Amino acid sequence: MSLSRCSGVYWPADLDILQRVFDRLCNERRLAKKDREQREYLAMELFQVFDDGITDEIDLLRSLSKRRSAPAGLSNI
Repeated sequence: MSLSRCSGVYWPADLDILQRVFDRLCNERRLAKKDREQREYLAMELFQVFDDGITDEIDLLRSLSKRRSAPAGLSNI
């Protein structure tokens, strides 16, 4: 179990997982680097899910792949 949930510290292995999941979800959602607001929202959502205890890479992907839509105002893709 990752200590990031308890301490606010993200270990290098945690960051590696988060980066891989983020990159994959950006690709899945076709978010380009210019889609700054949507990418920031996705990153925030990813960290929230991770901090809530879903720390397995596959589980993170499954959890966030289900949430396909962005909040109002961020749906201009």
